[in-house]
Amino acid sequence: MGEFSSAAAFTRAVAPLRVELRAHCYRMLGSMHDADDAVQEALLRAWRGLPGFEGRSTLRTWLYTVATRTCLDLIEQRGRRALPVDLGPASEQVVLDSAPRTDVAWLGPCPDFPEASYEQREAVELAFVAACRHLPGNQRAALLLFDVLGFSAAEIAAMMETSVTSVNSALARARRTISAHVPARTQQQILGDSRLHELAADFATALAEGDVDGLVSLLTEDVTWSMPPLPHWYRGRAAVTEFAVQVPMTRCPSWRFRLISANAQPAVAFYLGGSGTVPHEAWSITVLTLREGLICDLTSFLGAEHFPAFGLPAAVMP
Repeated sequence: MGEFSSAAAFTRAVAPLRVELRAHCYRMLGSMHDADDAVQEALLRAWRGLPGFEGRSTLRTWLYTVATRTCLDLIEQRGRRALPVDLGPASEQVVLDSAPRTDVAWLGPCPDFPEASYEQREAVELAFVAACRHLPGNQRAALLLFDVLGFSAAEIAAMMETSVTSVNSALARARRTISAHVPARTQQQILGDSRLHELAADFATALAEGDVDGLVSLLTEDVTWSMPPLPHWYRGRAAVTEFAVQVPMTRCPSWRFRLISANAQPAVAFYLGGSGTVPHEAWSITVLTLREGLICDLTSFLGAEHFPAFGLPAAVMP
């Protein structure tokens, strides 16, 4: 096309769409690392495929077509990402020296995407992204393109080179699976941003100060806590509290934290130090899922590699 006569012109044209394409690829793949790989590969494929584009759709539709197909290829190559709950039952006692599972492709957190609609924010919440892992690639793509991004069934059929009937069938099956895993109303609708921020601050403070009673008061009876890449996870207020007391409150000398948002949910970036007078190193991005004003799930994504995506430093001074 004449308007994309150079790579520079193409780069300028796609620049406004990069953020939303990145969000789409994260929803498809469950990993910011994989999403960034997918966006880079999709844009390269789109540039190389421009002679076949011929303006038969909008540039946005063309890019989503290429990005979706790129993600489907990656899903086939790399498989489904997991959380500790996928590997086995909850641990019945605290495991003090658990080794990371390096043979598992883990689900990862994502930062907030600017200018996303409310529906698009819901679609990066951890429960939704985790539920999408249970969908075959074609169902996942149809659901995200239709329910989240607003493409028509006919447009999706063209994107995926299938029929409208097949798209509608994939949508129906995908919605049944998702409805079984995701709450009907999000925590943002129920609590509001200020209360979410307050709960995250209370949790982080209780953990950092060793306030057991304060921590217990924030948890539902059936709360869960997982820490990928560690395979062990805990279910129930008693088990989660025992883990908190034996590990982060006892074995970790000094904490610093920053309140952030991850997966459109309240989250805490924790930093760990050997004492209160030395630099504290990046330890986890802990995402809080809430129900009826209490924490019902804690997912601590361990590792400094998660911090750059949130614009966070690898260490903070005391």
